[in-house]
Amino acid sequence: MTNLQRLSDFVIGEGDGHRIGELKNLSNLGGDFCLSGLENVNGQEAKEARLNEKSGINTLILQWSGDLEKPTRKKEVEERVLDSLRPREKLEQLVIENFCGAKFPSWIVDSSFKKLSSLKLHGCKNCKSLPPIGRLPLLKGLSIGGMDEVHKIGIEFFGEDQSTAFASLQTLSFWGLPNWEEWDACERDDQVSRFPSLRELSIRVCPKLLGRLPTRLHSLQRLVIIECRRLVVSISSYPSLRELSVEGCEELVDECSSSPVEEVASLQSACVSSISKFSIAAERRRLLRFANSNNFGARDFNKLPEALHAFTFLTRMELVRCEGLVCFAESNFSPALKELIIRYCNNLQYLFDESMSSKTCLLEHLEIKSCSSLIWLSSRGDICNRLQHLRISFCQKLRSLFLNSKLPVMLKQLHICGCPALECIVQNFHETTHLEIICILDAENMKSLPRGLDKLSHLQEINLQRCSNLVVCFDEIGFPTTNLKAFHIENCENLVALPRCINNFTSLGKLTVINCGADISFPEEGFPTNLTSLRICKAPRIYSSLVEWGFHKLTSLQHLQIIDEECSNVVSFPEETRGMTLPPSLTSIWISGFKNLEFMCSKGFQHLTSLQYLTISSCPKLTSLPEKDMLLSLGYLSIYSCPLLEEKCRRVKGREWSKISHIPKVEIYNGDVIPLI
Repeated sequence: MTNLQRLSDFVIGEGDGHRIGELKNLSNLGGDFCLSGLENVNGQEAKEARLNEKSGINTLILQWSGDLEKPTRKKEVEERVLDSLRPREKLEQLVIENFCGAKFPSWIVDSSFKKLSSLKLHGCKNCKSLPPIGRLPLLKGLSIGGMDEVHKIGIEFFGEDQSTAFASLQTLSFWGLPNWEEWDACERDDQVSRFPSLRELSIRVCPKLLGRLPTRLHSLQRLVIIECRRLVVSISSYPSLRELSVEGCEELVDECSSSPVEEVASLQSACVSSISKFSIAAERRRLLRFANSNNFGARDFNKLPEALHAFTFLTRMELVRCEGLVCFAESNFSPALKELIIRYCNNLQYLFDESMSSKTCLLEHLEIKSCSSLIWLSSRGDICNRLQHLRISFCQKLRSLFLNSKLPVMLKQLHICGCPALECIVQNFHETTHLEIICILDAENMKSLPRGLDKLSHLQEINLQRCSNLVVCFDEIGFPTTNLKAFHIENCENLVALPRCINNFTSLGKLTVINCGADISFPEEGFPTNLTSLRICKAPRIYSSLVEWGFHKLTSLQHLQIIDEECSNVVSFPEETRGMTLPPSLTSIWISGFKNLEFMCSKGFQHLTSLQYLTISSCPKLTSLPEKDMLLSLGYLSIYSCPLLEEKCRRVKGREWSKISHIPKVEIYNGDVIPLI
């Protein structure tokens, strides 16, 4: 053991657990090493670890329990322990977690740690001040968080020689400092540049932090401020800034000078929310700080910043909880905008007004969610011709999409969910031949689909769910047969027939019919034989017709799900008396709701050599499974709400146990999981 070189985690226990002294002679330890359970160590014992003799350790994690209120935790004891755990100077990364002491030992910031590049001080709730971390010459990453007693960070943070402090630091993160009120960056000397190499600065959940951030951060590229409600952020202080994310601060200001050079910026992404005061002037020259931004987000604004159209290169915009937004006028629109997301803007009534030109609009992706006052998308009648993806969800008052009843000619995907007042999409699809996906969910008031489905030669998926008043005769409105790959109808009670020509859908791979009209029927022409997935629920006529037509004809079928409480005459599955056989291509079967099913027919499973998953549920009279030889390929078996069968499948004692004992994973109703034996 004395030659052990790798030991990633050593947990010190209470009583008879591991003792820290066991590390004494492991002088060859190297790589990453985590020493946890340090609350069970005293100062003298800590010296026995001899960490200062283990030169191979690159990363050291010193970890105490997160319960700092435990009566046995003593500040003085833990201070002595940490002081005794000094590692060798070759250390590259150091993490200290949940230290209970009030101060850190001096070795943490010893300049002899010339290779130390990363330092994390987390959960040290009793420490009132930070050590002079600026002394560490090659430190590149610093993370400080979960320190409740820190009120001020000032000159002590930098060390004696402020001119060389943090010379190499690239990433600085503060989080969870609930009582931090002041950050004195000691910027009184104009000749000294603080944090000259800093590229990323993040401050999260420091609610009492007042004033402003350090200003002369000339290398800063990414700034993240979250829940610092009393902080003022000046974006003009950082000429190299590329990414800005501010969520919850006192004020966002732009104080750029009149110099054209200083106004040119590299900002590429901006996301702002919950800002009490947005002090960026409307004039275009003031918005040059955002001139190259391609991503802008705004949350919790009563009024949007004016002249957003001056964000010349803006391609993506996200607006959340902007209560003053009634319509998205041209003055809010960037000429390069391609993606627009609007959520929880409760006063938004329509998206575009008469000032918008659909010919110059470059918008390709539009998503609107939970805008309770939205009535239609455009008050004029049309929308951006280039739009390809349209997604609208949970807009309770939306009655129609477009007053002129036309979809954008380039539209590829249409998703509508939770719009109960929607009466129709458009009159016909004749001019929208690029559509690939139509998905309409929870549109209770919609009564019909547009005509011209058969003209959509690129259509690949139709998904209709919970449209209770939808009445469609697919044979009258036309239906695409060329490229359709998935057809899903669910809880559409007034749909009574599948398309008669469905057998000609040569590309159709997935067909789902769930809880539609009780009389929904199987087309006389048959089903497409290329199906790979078939799910039918509460469609007894379709099931019965499929048995007569022949399940075995579905030679590509891999997944079969049948749920039907109306098939009261089914006693066996597959139905032996009706000559029912299943295709050998099946890999998963799920049957449920057969209230009179008594046994699983072995003969029907004999050719299913690829079957891997079998689920049986809600079959109260079922007592037996296929013979073991028919289930050799199974890797997973699930049985629930089958009380008679569950009893017979009990481990070892059950009559059916021998049939399933070889299966790697078996789950039954009462939560018993039978693992691989």
